[in-house]
Amino acid sequence: MKRISKVMNLFPRTLQLFMTGMILANIAAMMYDPLLPLYLQHLGADVRQVGLFFTIAAVLPLLFQIFGGWISDSIGRLKAVAIGSVANMFTFVIFLLAPSWEWGLLAMATGAIGRSFVAPSFRAYIAEQSSENNRGKIYGIADSVFAVVGVLGPPLGGFLSDRYGYSMMFIVAAGFFTLATILRIGMAIHYDKEPEIVTTPTSKEPAPSREKPSFCNLKSSVGAMLVLLASGGVATWILITDGIIDINFNMVGQLFPIFMNNEVEITNTQIGVLNSMSSIVTMALMTFTGWLSDRKGERHAIVAGMGMFSASMIVFITSRNFASMSIAYIMFGMGQALMGPAYSSLISKAVPEKLRGLAFGLFSTSVGVVALPAPFIGAWLYESFNPQLPFILPAIALLVAMPIAWRKFRMPKQIEEIPVAIPAPTD
Repeated sequence: MKRISKVMNLFPRTLQLFMTGMILANIAAMMYDPLLPLYLQHLGADVRQVGLFFTIAAVLPLLFQIFGGWISDSIGRLKAVAIGSVANMFTFVIFLLAPSWEWGLLAMATGAIGRSFVAPSFRAYIAEQSSENNRGKIYGIADSVFAVVGVLGPPLGGFLSDRYGYSMMFIVAAGFFTLATILRIGMAIHYDKEPEIVTTPTSKEPAPSREKPSFCNLKSSVGAMLVLLASGGVATWILITDGIIDINFNMVGQLFPIFMNNEVEITNTQIGVLNSMSSIVTMALMTFTGWLSDRKGERHAIVAGMGMFSASMIVFITSRNFASMSIAYIMFGMGQALMGPAYSSLISKAVPEKLRGLAFGLFSTSVGVVALPAPFIGAWLYESFNPQLPFILPAIALLVAMPIAWRKFRMPKQIEEIPVAIPAPTD
């Protein structure tokens, strides 16, 4: 009990409510997300059309991600999350009523708008509630709690889709998301104010005041980020390694359930159980890996995670039954536990505090531009050559990225040592 109380003291009441909303919303998302390629096949799409769908869908976040991160920096994390939740409500309605797979693109558009506000705000808000010397631990605890969405969502979605059909799955998911949206709107109304930075469990340091959104501020903030990315420092190498990995993983993201269902004959329910199993492993290890990131440095955890992910891909493509596939997903969970908190902590330290929301959005967007055709290429390789081929490439990419991360992901002891050439607006 004392340990639980100590952990809860690290999380202010607003952060506890914030995490509750994130969990409810993402249980809803994880009910359908691992099965979305199979749902598109249910609506009449073949493998190449599924690849085309996710290629077009990848364009949509690029239109909103930087803007959403900047808005989060300008108006506050809670307000940005509330706006994103309202937009995301339409995603479930459109998927539920879609008469063909093409209509799913409209649902992906509303989902992209919602995520562009929520995703940068999530990581930035947690960074604001922690000090630099315990940030990896805070991210680890937060990600451990958040991992419950992967434990509950996929098996529930798989069971409902197998037993009652995809329509019932989307109806139940929409119910969860509605609860999350109500909570988030309530928080934006009652709790959103000038942010506070938690330096210890008992003391707080006031953060700089926000400036109102304007084109001039957006231009200044983006300019500061571009200078930081071009400086050759840690932020530059995060962008490069993340790009190498994401280009390859974007080729296979939509192919995981298709490979398991079509090639190994694993059911929707079993796919959900495998995702849940991976999340359980992530939850069990995340607090330790966050501590490891703080004590040994982020690069140790990141490199170890890359190696684990690479090995797990080999196990995945050689699996021919549920038991061996379980081993692959356990390894996926271990890799996610190692890399998740460490990457978030590294990014939050590599950029000035006033640009965190923009940074989390910009990293996703800049990588997404390069990786844009990857889903279609992956589907083409799957159908034209061998279903295993697209999964081999990410394993190789991770091995290439490991020595880069080991040498370049070294943070100076004080964040003030990171130069910022262009003054940026405060939070």
